[in-house]
Amino acid sequence: MNKIPIAKIGKSYGIKGWQKIHLLTDFPEQFKPNTTFESDKTTLTIEKLDLKRGLVKFKGVDTPEDAKKLTNRMLYTTEEATKENIKLKKDEYFWFDIIGCDVYENGELLGRVKEIERANETDYLVINTDEAFIEKGYPKRFLIDFKRNVKDVDVENKKIEATGAKELLDSLL
Repeated sequence: MNKIPIAKIGKSYGIKGWQKIHLLTDFPEQFKPNTTFESDKTTLTIEKLDLKRGLVKFKGVDTPEDAKKLTNRMLYTTEEATKENIKLKKDEYFWFDIIGCDVYENGELLGRVKEIERANETDYLVINTDEAFIEKGYPKRFLIDFKRNVKDVDVENKKIEATGAKELLDSLL
């Protein structure tokens, strides 16, 4: 069961155990009262929240002193819980489904998605270049813009069809 970091708990706020929360997810709808998340070696359940102000109150955390003990901890969910709680629109994907996909262009394997990096509003796939290209002197990694270079995604078969990615790879030679 893969744990996915979805928030970092910030400093305490006020005198009743409220805390700042820094979201690390595109799906804030995961945060609602009575939702439970893993955090280090404990489980935390949301009692109340005010996402507009970036605040959360956990059950059993009722003083600033209690809240301070949680500062800088991460909140985690699982892939299973994410898929159960979040309904994607057409052509939307979870990052954990994209990572590990092989990237092809015109039937040629270019590499495998290692991770995804976001710069401003753009998601870039970090691709570990296929060995056949590395042997020819190509770099070990390269980036492609998800919106611009990804033509089709097949998460079941862990396969991405790209366009213009080979050209990007060639420009790095």
